[in-house]
Amino acid sequence: MKLIFFFALFLAISFGVPALAQQWASDMFEAKTHDFGNVARGAKAEFEFKLTNPYLEDVHIASVSSSCGCTSPSITKPILKTYESGSIIAHINTDRFLGSKGATITVTIDKPYPSTVHLSVQAYIRSDVVFNPGSVNFGEVDQGKSADKTVTLNYAGRSDWKVQEVRCDNPHVQAQVQETSRQPGQVAYQVSVHVDENTPAGYLNEHLVLVTNDYRLKQVPLAVEGRIVSGVSVSPSTLFMGVVEPGQKVQKKLVVRAKKPFRILSIHCPDGSFEFDSNATKEAKTLHLVPVTFVAGKKPGKISQKIEIETDLGTATSELPALAVVTAETPHQ
Repeated sequence: MKLIFFFALFLAISFGVPALAQQWASDMFEAKTHDFGNVARGAKAEFEFKLTNPYLEDVHIASVSSSCGCTSPSITKPILKTYESGSIIAHINTDRFLGSKGATITVTIDKPYPSTVHLSVQAYIRSDVVFNPGSVNFGEVDQGKSADKTVTLNYAGRSDWKVQEVRCDNPHVQAQVQETSRQPGQVAYQVSVHVDENTPAGYLNEHLVLVTNDYRLKQVPLAVEGRIVSGVSVSPSTLFMGVVEPGQKVQKKLVVRAKKPFRILSIHCPDGSFEFDSNATKEAKTLHLVPVTFVAGKKPGKISQKIEIETDLGTATSELPALAVVTAETPHQ
């Protein structure tokens, strides 16, 4: 269990072992470095350094700072409870800086124990390519509907400069480029981006790659962002039932909502330790409060399951993680 690790961490802090005292915080991050590559002047360039708290204690991120004004860091969620996730966002200020830039982001954590984590980013900000606007932002799009956006690309430099193709790894995002003007040393393109109706619900965070005939800086990325909104939303997005003893019963509530009245047809979890009050879901309404009861078994450890919610709206089944930690049984005195 992580509690054993924190006991060792307490000893490390008490007796001055800095490597172990810092490692617990570093281990929460999925990545600690990121290279943006070549980015256009004024383009949106952001990267999320994602982290998850796997410990039983709350983690508090006190502050973040950058070694260079070219990068502005921010915290999405300063307090992370057990199994909660957050991120440190590194934003490259492409509107104010040019050329090769790099920064070290210092993340200061003060709870449960003082620690620092160093993240690093680098980018080459081009002066010859400008996007307007700096990203393809779809905002909110209802699931099941398509959407279209356009962005202008302006280039100044070689007279024979061309965009040869555009690529995207997401099959639900298609893009085309069309040359709109060309003069000696200048060319303009319109980039048209389409999100199809089969795009799954969730955040859209992709990059188009414009491939050019420039052998030195061949690829130019363009951020595509937005949120595909499901007909039904569930909160919290992760249901953590807490740290419980064997046999202990805990109840929490799920908030299930939609824009129009609906019925919940079924709620299912493969683990029988999770129980649901079906009587609370029979009436058609825009918001349902669904009680969830967890009864801890005798086996200690982490419980990780999925709760599936089916409604009569005809949209895809909603899923959310359900987590709990069962402690070891306390011997009777």
